[in-house]
Amino acid sequence: MTTANLMSACEVAAQTAAGRLSCEDVARACLDRFNAREPVVKAWVTADPDLIMAQARALDGRKQRGPLHGVPVGIKDIILTSDMPTQMGSPIYRGYRSKADASCVALLRAAGALIFGKTVTCEFAHVAPGETTNPHDKSRTPGGSSSGSAAAVADFMVPVAFGTQTAGSVQRPSSFCGIVGYKPTFGLISTEGVKPAAESLDTIGLMARTVEDVELTARVLTNSAPVQWLSQGTPVRIGLCRTYVWDSADDATRQALDDAARRLAKAGFSVKEVALPPFFSELAETREIINDFERARCSAYEWFAHREQLSERFTKMMSNGVAIPRDRYVEALQRVEVCRDALGEVFSGVDVLLAPTAKGEAPAGLDYTGDHRFQSLWTQLRTPTVTLPTHAGPNGMPIGVQLIGKPYADNQVLGIARLVFETLGRGPVVKAA
Repeated sequence: MTTANLMSACEVAAQTAAGRLSCEDVARACLDRFNAREPVVKAWVTADPDLIMAQARALDGRKQRGPLHGVPVGIKDIILTSDMPTQMGSPIYRGYRSKADASCVALLRAAGALIFGKTVTCEFAHVAPGETTNPHDKSRTPGGSSSGSAAAVADFMVPVAFGTQTAGSVQRPSSFCGIVGYKPTFGLISTEGVKPAAESLDTIGLMARTVEDVELTARVLTNSAPVQWLSQGTPVRIGLCRTYVWDSADDATRQALDDAARRLAKAGFSVKEVALPPFFSELAETREIINDFERARCSAYEWFAHREQLSERFTKMMSNGVAIPRDRYVEALQRVEVCRDALGEVFSGVDVLLAPTAKGEAPAGLDYTGDHRFQSLWTQLRTPTVTLPTHAGPNGMPIGVQLIGKPYADNQVLGIARLVFETLGRGPVVKAA
């Protein structure tokens, strides 16, 4: 057994490109970890050892070495892959195969990534969970809907995985599992080949253990310039934003955010309180209207042709969405646009916002994936966000904090995120051996 599964994506890519490590060695190490831990964590729907090793051997035979050469990646199981099923957390799609990869998968393959398998998702990336457990504590949820991706990365099975976020499905599992979660500005990563949930909200995100791994993978997907990493002492202006859901946050989240703000100020960051305008609280209501209306249309086939195979939770949401009048939906969209237009004022005098990621630690039990309100307001606002696993709660479970940037300021947010992470340090980590 090697320890290559403990490496970051940047380390794997550098080692394989230089010929100091084979893709087979990396794949074998990740498979060893998979074999040891998957019976408990249950992060994967599909992970075929023969296919994984065949990919690794093919990559070792390539003369050209891409920026992600040999890096194992997990693919959330609502994202199409040409060589393995895409089952979407639903019996309706059991065994379903596409002839094509989703755009994001095709771009990773072209960059030399090894597609390790398909990770567990809640049914159609909604709220009915699969069997995945939190790798820190198998009695707790990993969050959802990108549950398998978060758990696989946190448990050292792969260094990077795709999530998707329609409410909070990248950021919340990242906080619960103790990893870095990145939701880019809406539309920066193509969603071609991803089962739609709510098209004005759906965003592909990345989950990793380091900010550098997120940046490298995002660069492949968006053809962006490398982030200019910041050194300690670089002036950074942070707005401490408790948000309109602060009163519902657990003490652990409140303490983590206040501690982060205090320590950043002590380290030389400029930190000031930023309050969201009162009308931003309407985003709690608009999200439910927009989500349900759009999901009812995106899942019309499943609703009319396979209703008996839908979960009770999905059926309830669909029933509500079908009944929402168009005028109410449009009015909700317009209210969100008013909030987006006000973002310039919110970010006046600050580079990023520091906000809570989730209500608290991962809840006990596997039936409830957590409160989305701490994440879904930023999803509606289409801002780039990065969750950093910096703190621990009273039960030793991870607690993340969230950095939010202005739309399209993704590289700035990532640069600041690495500096903040270096300053605050990492919270709980899953036992690696």
